[in-house]
Amino acid sequence: MKASTKYSPFATRQLQDLYEYVARASGPERADAFVGSIFDYCDRLANSPYRGTKRDDLRPGLRIVGLKRQVTIAFSVTDGAVEVLGVFYRGRSFESVLRDK
Repeated sequence: MKASTKYSPFATRQLQDLYEYVARASGPERADAFVGSIFDYCDRLANSPYRGTKRDDLRPGLRIVGLKRQVTIAFSVTDGAVEVLGVFYRGRSFESVLRDK
């Protein structure tokens, strides 16, 4: 059975902010294409959810994968679902944000 992909409220907000940033800098068409490609990639994580680098040191079950050398996607895999926890653009620090306290 294929897993589904869910987005945390934090990741959703990050993607909205990224869209607005790119739209201001380069126009809405580029923002649609760029952010759309991130959504497409995240949705495909459900096809093979155990890719990326495990980061249990930050949070149990956390995985990190890069996209286009510009975006770091943080996600976890639970019963039948991939949950995108964060989308970090251009080297923004994810470790302190995702550390399980």
